[in-house]
Order: sequence, then C-alpha cells, then structure tokens
Amino acid sequence: MRNSIDTQKVKILPIGVLNTELKPTVINHLIPNTVAKLPEILFITTFPPRECGIATYSQDLIKSLNNKFRNSFSVKICALESDDAKHHYTEPVKYILNTDEPNSFSNLSEKINANNLIQMVLLQHEFGLFRNNEDHLIQFLYKITKASIIVFHTVLHNPNDSLKKNVQLLAQLAHSIIVMTHSAALILKSDYGVDPEKISIIPHGTHLVPHSDKELLKENYNLSGKKVLSTFGLLNSGKSIETTLDAMPSIIKKNKDVLFLIIGKTHPTIVKEEGEKYRGMLNKKIKTLKLENHVLFVNAFLPLPQLLDFLQLTDIYLFTSKDPNQAVSGTFSYAISCGCPIISTPIPHACEVLSDGAGVIIDFGNSKQLAKEVNRLLLNNKLRKNISATGLHKIVPTSWENSAIAHALLFEKIGDKNLTLEYKIPEINLDHIKRLTTDFGMIQFSIINQPDPESGYTIDDNARAMVAMCEHFELKKDKTDLEYIKIYLNFITSCLQDDGSFLNYVDEDGDFTTQNYETNLEDSNGRAIWALGYLISLEPILPVALVEKAKKTIKRASVNILKMHSTRAMAFVIKGLYYANTKEKSKQNTAIIKELADRMIQMYKHESKPNWNWFESYLTYGNSILPEAMLCAYLTTGETNYKVVAKTSFDFLLGKIFIDNSIKVISNKGWMMKDNSAKTRAIGGEQPIDIAYTILALSKFSKAFNDPGYKRKIKIAFSWFLGNNHLHQIIYNPCTGGCYDGLEDTYVNLNQGAESTVSYLMARLCIEKNTRKSFLNTLNGSQKELYSKLNHKKTLV
Repeated sequence: MRNSIDTQKVKILPIGVLNTELKPTVINHLIPNTVAKLPEILFITTFPPRECGIATYSQDLIKSLNNKFRNSFSVKICALESDDAKHHYTEPVKYILNTDEPNSFSNLSEKINANNLIQMVLLQHEFGLFRNNEDHLIQFLYKITKASIIVFHTVLHNPNDSLKKNVQLLAQLAHSIIVMTHSAALILKSDYGVDPEKISIIPHGTHLVPHSDKELLKENYNLSGKKVLSTFGLLNSGKSIETTLDAMPSIIKKNKDVLFLIIGKTHPTIVKEEGEKYRGMLNKKIKTLKLENHVLFVNAFLPLPQLLDFLQLTDIYLFTSKDPNQAVSGTFSYAISCGCPIISTPIPHACEVLSDGAGVIIDFGNSKQLAKEVNRLLLNNKLRKNISATGLHKIVPTSWENSAIAHALLFEKIGDKNLTLEYKIPEINLDHIKRLTTDFGMIQFSIINQPDPESGYTIDDNARAMVAMCEHFELKKDKTDLEYIKIYLNFITSCLQDDGSFLNYVDEDGDFTTQNYETNLEDSNGRAIWALGYLISLEPILPVALVEKAKKTIKRASVNILKMHSTRAMAFVIKGLYYANTKEKSKQNTAIIKELADRMIQMYKHESKPNWNWFESYLTYGNSILPEAMLCAYLTTGETNYKVVAKTSFDFLLGKIFIDNSIKVISNKGWMMKDNSAKTRAIGGEQPIDIAYTILALSKFSKAFNDPGYKRKIKIAFSWFLGNNHLHQIIYNPCTGGCYDGLEDTYVNLNQGAESTVSYLMARLCIEKNTRKSFLNTLNGSQKELYSKLNHKKTLV
C-alpha cells in the first residue's frame, strides 16, 4: 500500500451547507445597491494564502462575522508579512504590515489614525510573528488613537522579566484582551497581573458539520474496512507523530485493519529552515517498524470540505503535541466537532475540553499508554459513541457562529454608539426537514442531527410540518413540496378514527401506541384541524385531490370539535376554521368559531383582573396561540369584544416575555402563576415552539392593527434563534437546517427534533412572507410586474 495520497484524485463528498451567506435574490436586480459607510474593524493578522493556523483562524472568524451580521460593521484586513513571507491575496486586503520593517509599523499607525471609518483594531498575537520587533509593536499600539483588542494565541506561564514586561505593556495598551481557555486567562491574571476586567474568554471556533455516514465516506475515499486513526495540521517536530508510530505495532496486534492518516504538509517555515528532515525521519521509522501498510501521508494543505470529510471518517483522532505551553489547537477543535473520539496529550485546551468523559488524556510521549487507550476504544464501539457525543456537547457551543457572536458583542461593548448589531437572516434550508421525513410521515426526535426512527411519529409534528410546507409552497412554488404535503396529509388522515377523533402517537412500525389512551389528546386534535384548515385556504394553488381530501377529513372530524374544552385545543380549531373560511365561507365554521370564542371570552372574564389579563390562572406553553385565536375570531365574525380581548391579552403576554431588546418566553421549569407572577423566573427551559408561535401571532396582529411595535418585536423574537438569548448562542443550526430542541440555563440542547425544526421553519417563513410584502410595497407597477415574472417561473401543471 502507498504511504501517500494524491489529493488531486481524491473524490470529495459534498459536505452540506457550511455557511449561511444569503444568495443574491431578485431584489438585487430591482433596487439599486446602496452601501452605507459602516464602522470598520481592522484585523491585523496573517491571512491566506499564507499557510499558518492563525491565517486560517482569522479567515474563518471573518467569514462567520460576515455571515452572522449585516449593516453592523465592516471587517477589513491588514495582512502580516515579512521579508521572507510575501503573498498574493485573493481576498481584499486593505493594508500590509511588514514586521521586518520598523517604518511599516509607524506608517500603519498614521493610516489608521487618519481613517475616520476605522473604529477599532483587532490584533492576532503570536510570539513568533513579532519575534524581533515586540518594541515596534508596542510603539504602534501606543500611537494609534483607536480602540484595540489583542488576541493572545499563546500565553506562557512563569515568564522571564523581559517577556513579562512586554506582555504587561501590551495588556496595558489594549482596551480588551481575548484568550481561548480559562487556564490562559488565569495565567494572565496570576503571572502577569493583568486586570481581569480586560480579559474575555472566547474559545477557538470550530465548524458545524452534518455528520455524514462514516462508512459511506470511507468508501468514497477507498478506505472501506479500515479502522482509521488520524492527526492533522502543518507538520513539525512539535506534533510528536513518532509517539503514535511507536505505538502502532502494539495497536496492529489487536487491530489488523488499522490505518493511521497523517494529514497536512510540512510547515512552510520548517521547510525553509530544514527542508523535509522531520518527514524523512518519520518515513524512516515507518520502514523500520514495517508500518507501510498501516500509515498514509496526506501531504497537502487540504481545502476545508475535504478536511472535514477525513475527520468525519476517522474512528479515533490522536493529538500528541509535546509542547505543554500550547494553549489551544484548532485541529483539536475541528476533530471533536466532526464527532471524533479524542486521545490527547495534556495541553491546557485538552484538559479543559476532554474532562467528564469527553475524551482521553495521556502523558507526553507515552507510546505504551497511547497504544493501550487506542486498543481500548477500537474494541468498544459503544464507548467511542459515548465519548463522541459528550465531546460534541462540549465543543458545539464554540462553533464559529457562536465565536462570531461573542466577538461582535465585544465590538459593541467597546465601540462607539453607531456600532449596533443586526443579525443576518439565514437562507431557508429544508435539509433536516426532509431528512426527518419518511414515506410514512415526520419522525418525532433526533439524536443530535440524526433522525431517531425508534421515537416514532405524532400527529402534532406532522400537522405543524404540513402547515410549514404549505407555507413554503405558497412562497416558493416549488413542486417538490407537494410530495411532502401529501405525506403529512396522509399521516393525519390515517390517525382519524371512526368516531371523528384523531390519535396522536404512532410507533416506528406504524401502529398506534398505548400512550394515546394515557394522554389527553384534545390539543393534538386541535392542531390537526389547524393544519387541515390551512391547507384548504391554499385551494387556488394546490392540487384538487389534496384539498378535497383535507375537506373530507375536517368534515368527519367536525363532529368532535365542540366537545373540546382545552383552551389551546379550542384556539387551534378557531385558527383552522378561520383559514378554511378564507376561501369558502361556511356558516357552520363561523358558528363553531363563535361558540368556541365565546367560551374563551368566559374563561378570560373569570380569570382576568387589573394586573392579569389572561384566560387562565397561569402562563405555560404556546401562550400566543390564545390571543391569536381571538383575533381570528374577530376577523371572521367582526365582533369587537373578540378584538378587544385579543389585543389586551396579547399585549399583556408581550409585556411578560419581551425585556429590552430580547425575548424570554415562559420557562417549562416553572410556569408563571397569577398569584406570584412577580416571582423570579427560572432561567432556561425556553422552547423554539414558543418563539415561533409568538412570531406567527405578532405577524397577524401587525397586519390587523398596523402597529410598528409588533413588527419590531418580530425581528427581536426571531433573533433569539440566531443568538440573541441569555447564552448568546445559536439555536438554529445553519449547517443542517435543523433547530436545537431548547435553551437551558447553561447549555443548548443539541438534539434537532421535529417540533423545534418545524417551529423554526414556520418562523423563518413568516419572516420571508413579511419581508416580501414590505419589499413589494416599495415597488412601482412595472417593477412589481418584473418581480412577479421572475419569482413565478415555475407553474403548476
């Protein structure tokens, strides 16, 4: 077997959506592009095509900042070069700082001070980058008149006097300091006396990945049947690859099919200084130990999608650095995010992340220990899966999206008042919706982003999914949506019983479970009516067969509607019949709406008092559906008491969940009770479905009352998914198109089940619909005609 791979011939499996940058739309062709002069953040850093970890780090961070925010700031680049390292840049670079030229520092400070748009400077600091010119760097920071942030990629403990003085001067001149681990922050405080208030801990970012099928990836790279160990990064002696090579004979004895991938070219600086001496030594050791059939070099600086492929097909990732001062490793973070169980030497980053069962720590240079741990993991699939899952839960919060949010919040904190953050809306991504959907229906739960068929199906999820896919079809006219609508409709009708009621829970084999007879199913029945009514409202654009099936089903179910007494069940029914009435007015539907609305009015009168304008003595889940239903009742009947109660109750609810410029829905860890509503609210327990229902209600109220306050709150509420929450972490995963299941007190529940994913999609489609309406209002007649032609190229057959 060869011990290298020709990367030009390697087949690359599509990695999925790796960023959320919006594609150009028809809007760009209709409205002239106006570029506002945004405040600039100048990154002073190495940058690709320079091949180094900090260059890649900065490129990823800048890309994530641009993907997460719009109309907030503009990131500019000042590339670090030297007399020996000059590059041609494919991305725009505003300035060049040659660290071997003293005048380059002073010239740059003058340019920065003269540019009124530059609001702050962010410097990526590594001692090797300023090895001979720390004094010039300190003078540069002293001279610039803009706010400065220094990112210390390495923090050395027990410094000598000279190092300590330099770091202290840099820290004094900086407005803020970023480090990537708690241990680095502690060293800065204890060994250098840096003010803790200046220090922010923002972990090294990592990429969200879809977690593709491992065996399929191995097949694509001609590695089928192999147990794959890997390590990656720019090759140098500090990586101590020989530690693994010395362990390989013991590993091979118990795992004959093992293969060790060494991914990455030799560090350019090492090549200049000593050529391929280190790689040559490794090759010699491979021959001596007769490992030719068990070691492969991938001698290239791989493009990101291909690198992530290799990591996802890896069974165990090995990190054997022999440098105890290496604070962080981007390679290490990327491997964990790809689901690799990690065996690592005890650098500070590893000790923090791999605690509590997230990985395995071995001693520096201990090949025997390494062999023992590799064999233990390779022979225990369950243990590898457990380590992988624990590692993912620890590393996903450090995704580049969350890193971008943390950096942007720091920019906002130390910047001028004209720097305000606006989250960019991700493009619509149906990948996870489709992954959750089988020919039978939508699967209820996911383990991380992998659908869990054993969790079965519910009418709740399929009803919401049908509403969402109908909305998507209404907006996009994508005929592939029709097959999904048909699947969800068939599931709903299959749950209808002879007595006109719906069962909710269906197992993996399509059988109804005993849970149907142990749970009150009124709310589920109400959701089914809502979904059927929404489908019927789209009669002009949907196939006749689908609409007729929905009409027959809702007619058969109507015999049970007035037997419902659950507040939310009645509200869902009102919404469903309201939508059904929009295309074909029915006296029966109107009469049912009126009777149910009157019941809700009576509940409101019974429970409300001056400081509690609500239908129940508590606020629990899905609260927004209640005032929205009252508004639907008013829009159907014209009775003003419905309108008054709708607005009064909704404004009361909004007053409880909107605080400043953020939303905090009622926690499922402790409902809000009428008699102790002033009680301190639980942190966490926030569900995406509550945010989505609030957005849907806000949209309807905004249209009915033409109140700009409601429109503003839609934007605030949606930003909860994007990071505007108490953890400042994303709830929507742009890589998979899935939505995490909940926001807890100290963590995000990373499972991406049907309820949360469909809830996000409904909210996103609501944003799309409102944006489109607002946009169309800005166009004249001919522009609207052009937009209509471009947007409706696809027509139904």
